[in-house]
Amino acid sequence: MADILTTTAGAPVADNQNSLTAGPRGPVLLEDYKLLEKLAHQNRERIPERVVHAKGWGAFGTLTITNDITKYTIAKVFEPGTKTELLARFSTVAGEAGAADAERDVRGFALKFYTSQGNWDLVGNNTPVFFVRDPLKFPDFIHTQKRHPKTNMRSPTAMWDFWSLSPESLHQVTILMSDRGLPKTPTNMNGYGSHTYSFWNAAGERYWVKFHFKTLQGHSYYTNAEAADVIGKSRESYQAALFGGIEKGEFPKWELQVQIMPELDAHKTPYNPFDLTKVWPHTDYPVIDVGILELNRNAENYFNEIEQAAFSPSNVVPGIGFSPDKMLQARIFSYADAHRHRIGTHYEALPVNRPHTAVHTYHKDGALNFRPNPTNPDAYYEPNSFNGPREDPAVAEPPLKISGDAAHYNHRDGNDDYGQVTALFNLFDAGQKSRLFLNIAEAMYGIPDDIAERQIGHFEKVHPDYAAGVREALSHVTKAQAADTARQQAAAAE
Repeated sequence: MADILTTTAGAPVADNQNSLTAGPRGPVLLEDYKLLEKLAHQNRERIPERVVHAKGWGAFGTLTITNDITKYTIAKVFEPGTKTELLARFSTVAGEAGAADAERDVRGFALKFYTSQGNWDLVGNNTPVFFVRDPLKFPDFIHTQKRHPKTNMRSPTAMWDFWSLSPESLHQVTILMSDRGLPKTPTNMNGYGSHTYSFWNAAGERYWVKFHFKTLQGHSYYTNAEAADVIGKSRESYQAALFGGIEKGEFPKWELQVQIMPELDAHKTPYNPFDLTKVWPHTDYPVIDVGILELNRNAENYFNEIEQAAFSPSNVVPGIGFSPDKMLQARIFSYADAHRHRIGTHYEALPVNRPHTAVHTYHKDGALNFRPNPTNPDAYYEPNSFNGPREDPAVAEPPLKISGDAAHYNHRDGNDDYGQVTALFNLFDAGQKSRLFLNIAEAMYGIPDDIAERQIGHFEKVHPDYAAGVREALSHVTKAQAADTARQQAAAAE
């Protein structure tokens, strides 16, 4: 037997088909509180979408540790044999919540681990680098990815103008415009913590660390033309692939690997190891296998468990810390602040965000504070004499040993924005380079010549073949577009 329909206050509803009126044709009565409740709630069913990474797909799973890295970190999540529940959310960066899945864009790769020491969030992308290395430039960069204030359309001119004036973006732009910029599904791409984080061990020794999640499904990508065909049939191709695969018992897996750098090596590397536009060469710091991440359960309610999921790099646990990476330092603030605005003051009390461990804080009041009073309500401030929660010096992080004013960490001087891109470009075979040139040319078509030339000048510094290939592809795209326009005009004149 079905449950009886009720109001949100629990009162049974007699009629959910007809509004109360003053007569057969009379106006609706203000006393029809059931109608008012339904309409008022509908007006409030949406929360602000994420400013970036608005379009996303997620699932639950586990991280199983198969190898021992406890000599680097005291984090219990990495103890051999440990199995930790997690939530993963993948996303595109630029598109709004209704955007198509199969668009060329960087993909977010966000993970929330419900560890025995509290939540650890690793909020990265499917690329090991990013477009900028200083957070002062991030809001401006995102503006170029969003809509023009007058036309309300995406602006290739804005994108390439910003990129051509920001040579540090070359590494990410090259990855974005390569085959890797359009994975077929979320399961066919790698994930990266991207930033440099830190570990510390039981002896108080610190190590710098990079996180990598290597797909075990194999890499598979769309060309621009293939993606256009997919979007013409479905704007939800990623959601269908991820949700449908898990429903069928096809559980995707990734291998977690880390790169480890001793703390004082940061003074020795020829590149800034905290620069988000750089990678650590694997020949210098080889990857170490850690465990297997598996996704094996879909959300029961997408809004509750995926849309309201809140990831933040500020969520770390003992044994995992930060680094002098400027972008990471800014994200520690901005992500949690965004969630307080988007979801509410007590966003971390929602079931999907709540740790699987006990929470003891002195946060008070605020909208939707539905936590019960502590067992000792007199201890609502700290320090107190009523046996309230106290700090634990045993989990204190060891001090950093780096020198913050060293030129090595200066983000404006002495940075080589071309060398690592050259190394990447030289890894591409002829077909990959050809598709890279075409993707860039199609993305650059129609922008002002001076901006195009400035960007091609950066490609020239990477490799002469890079600039020549883009220039030739841009010429072909321009001629093809002109011919297509001529055909359309001729057809219209008939």
